[in-house]
Amino acid sequence: MKRLLFAVFLGAALAGVLPQLAAGATPARVLAIHFDTDVNPVTQDWVNHELSRAQDNGYAAAVIVLDTPGGLEESMRKIVAKELSLRIPIVVYVSPGGARAASAGVWISEAADVLAMAPETNIGSSTPINGNGQNIDSDLRRKVVNDAAASLRGLAKTHGRNAKWADAAVRKASNLTAAEALQQNVIDLISPSLPALLKTIDGRKSVARPFTLHTAGAEIVDVHPGFFTRFLSTLIDPNIVGLLFLAGIAGLGFELFHPGVVIPGAFGAICMVCALFGFSVLPLSWGALILILLGVVLLVVDAHVTSHGALTLSGLVAMAIGLITLFHKAPAPYHTSVPLVVTLTAVLGGFWAFAMAKAVAIRRKPVTVGPQQIVGMEGIARGDDLVFVRGELWRARSDDRLAPGARILVDGLDGLTLDVHRIEA
Repeated sequence: MKRLLFAVFLGAALAGVLPQLAAGATPARVLAIHFDTDVNPVTQDWVNHELSRAQDNGYAAAVIVLDTPGGLEESMRKIVAKELSLRIPIVVYVSPGGARAASAGVWISEAADVLAMAPETNIGSSTPINGNGQNIDSDLRRKVVNDAAASLRGLAKTHGRNAKWADAAVRKASNLTAAEALQQNVIDLISPSLPALLKTIDGRKSVARPFTLHTAGAEIVDVHPGFFTRFLSTLIDPNIVGLLFLAGIAGLGFELFHPGVVIPGAFGAICMVCALFGFSVLPLSWGALILILLGVVLLVVDAHVTSHGALTLSGLVAMAIGLITLFHKAPAPYHTSVPLVVTLTAVLGGFWAFAMAKAVAIRRKPVTVGPQQIVGMEGIARGDDLVFVRGELWRARSDDRLAPGARILVDGLDGLTLDVHRIEA
C-alpha cells in the first residue's frame, strides 16, 4: 500500500515538473520587425501583418526596430491601433545609430509598451504640414495641430511618459537626442543593441497594459520588408506616379493611332495600371488630373491645326500645373518635385517643338511620289497622240506636230493626259 501511494505521488510530481522542464528547454522568441522606410499604406500593411504574426505564433514580444522620417497620418493611426490591440508586449527600439523616429514615427514609438533608443539617435518633429512642405493655414492649422497634439499627449500619458514634451513635439516641432529624451522621460531607456535591450527589460511590467516581459536570452527572429513591399512602396512616390501616368497615356495613345504595333500599347497599359495603384493610395486632386489630361489633348490637337505653338504652350503649362498639384493634399514627403516637373516640361516642350518643325518641313517639301512626279520628264512620241514616258504609255496633247520617234518634254498633267512639247534630239 505504501509503495502504491509513493508511486502515485511520484507520478503526480513528475506530471507537474516535466512540462515546466520542457517549457524551460525552449527559449522565448522575439520578432524583430525592421521598419526603415516611410509610413504609407504599403508599409502599414506589412508591419501590421508582422505584428499579427507575432501574436498568432506565440512570440514573447514584438520589437519594431524603427528608423523612419514619417509619412501618412491615416497609415500611422492604423499601426498605432494595431499596437494597442495586440495581446503581447510591443517594444519600439529606435536603432541603429543615426536612426530617427520623426513625425508619424513618434506616434508609433509612444504607442509601445516599452520605448527605447540606441545612442546617437533622435526623436520628434511631429508638426503636421501640408503636401508642399509648408505650414497649414490659419483655422485649418489650429484644428489639425490640436487634434494631433491631443492624440500624442494621450499616448504619452497612458504609457507613463512626458505628455508635455509630446505636446511640444507637435506644436513646436521639438526634437531630442536619445540622452535628452531619457532625461525628460520621453523614452524608457537607452540600449546599445537589441540583445542588450531584451536582457535589460526582462521582468519589466508595462504601464498601460498588464504585461510582464520575459525576454532575457530570447531568440531574435529578424524580418525586413521584402522586394515586393519595397517595390510597391516605390510605386507610390508622387514623382514616379506622375511619370508612369504620362508614359501610360503615351503608350496607349500610340497604340490607338497605330494599331497592331502591340509593344507600346502593352507598355502603356502596364504603366497606367501602376499609376492607378498610386492614385488609389495617395490623396488625389481630381482637378489636377483633369489639367494633365487637358494638357495632353492640347498637344495632340496642335499637331493637327495651325496655332503657331499657342496650343502647345498652353498644354505644357496645364500639364506642369497639374503634375505639381496632383498630390498637394498629401503630407511631406509625398509631394511632387517642382524641379523635376520643370525639367520634364522643358524636355517635352523641346521634343514637341522639334517634332512639329520636322512635320512642317515635310509638308512643305515638293511632291516626290505620285503622278505629278512625271512633270519635267522626257519621253518618245509614238504617234496617234500617244507618248512613252517613264516606261508608261500616256495620251498626249501638244501644239507641235509629234512624229513617231520624236523626243518630247512633259509640261504638265491634266487627269490622264500629258501636256508636252517637242524637243530637239
